[in-house]
This record gives sequence, C-alpha cells and structure tokens, in this order.
Amino acid sequence: MIRVLIVEDQSIVRQGLKMILEQNEQFIVVGEAENGVEAIDYLENYLVDVVLMDIRMPKMNGIEAAHKIKERWPNVKILILTTFNDEEYALQALKVGVDGFLLKTSDGHKLISSIKSCLDGGMAIHEQVAAKVLPRLLEKPEIDSIDIHLTPRELVITKLVGRGKTNKEIAGELYLSIGTVKNHLTQILQKLGLRDRTQLAIFAIKHDLL
Repeated sequence: MIRVLIVEDQSIVRQGLKMILEQNEQFIVVGEAENGVEAIDYLENYLVDVVLMDIRMPKMNGIEAAHKIKERWPNVKILILTTFNDEEYALQALKVGVDGFLLKTSDGHKLISSIKSCLDGGMAIHEQVAAKVLPRLLEKPEIDSIDIHLTPRELVITKLVGRGKTNKEIAGELYLSIGTVKNHLTQILQKLGLRDRTQLAIFAIKHDLL
C-alpha cells in the first residue's frame, strides 16, 4: 500500500485528490495538511511514502516545505501540484530536490502514473513545465564542467538517467537488480559531486551523454 500525504490549503481540492487516489487499491491517503508547517508536523509522527504538495499556501509554502522535508526525510517522494505554470516555481522546486512537478489540470491517470514513476526512481514533470524548464536549466547549469572518469557501466547508467529512465527500467535494460542500480547511482553521485538524480540528469544533458 502506497501511503500518501496531501498538502493543500483548499479542502475541496484535497477531497478531489483523495477520491482519485483511493479509487486505486494500491493507494491510501494517510493524512491531510493545509500548509507546510502541518505537513512537517505530520511527518514527524507518521510514515509516508509520497507527499502531494501545493505551492502557494499560508504559513509555509510548498517550496520551503519541500526543502525541509528533503533535508530530514530524503526518502520521502514529493510531487508538486499547482495551477501555476511558472518556470520559476518549477526551477525552485527541482533545485530543492522534489521528484515531480505537475499542473492540477493533469487527469487522474497522469497523477497515478506520475506517483508510481517517482516511487520507482524516476521524475515526473508536466510537459508544459518541462518545455519551459529544460532550456533554463541548460542556460544556467548549477554543475560546472568537470573531468571525472566514470566506468563504462556508470556511464551507461548516467545516460539512461538523462533519458528519464526509472531505476526499474534501467535494471531491466542492463539485466541488473534494482539494488545494484541504486548502488551504482550512489557511486556516480559521489564521483561527480552531485546531490541528487535531478542534477545527474542535467549533467547528462549538458555533457551530451544522451
């Protein structure tokens, strides 16, 4: 069962999301919060697999909350949901390490598949957002050009991450276990001095590894 926390200041939106998720027997909405402060309070006491997070909320917005959550609970997946198709929000969200960014106009099937992709180690970015964000990331990369040699296997995995493949997809393509893929990713991030999968994907794109 996938445990979901919905963080959204509008009750009607929370109820709609809960209804969509709980139509699928794989999901259970274990909690609801109206802002980032309540979300962090909830995570201090209960286990959660995925946080669906709005951006504009009182007391603590979604970007600040996501940053604090990723610092304290790095294994919790965060999928940003917003009505605002603004690349600045998306850039800020990706820089703090969220696992996906969807517009609230996305349908239920897209929401479900995006959550599953995040849980499988992938990233879910709405097409309209990606079209604006990727050029900005390439114009102003956070990662400097560095000369560090990866093993052939690590190079292949880096390329696949850049292509948006999940850990499960990489494992299947390379005939590896998911655990082995995760271990390789840990080594790659350490070698390149990168923080997370998002930075690795940007690195792969910037250095023409695709």
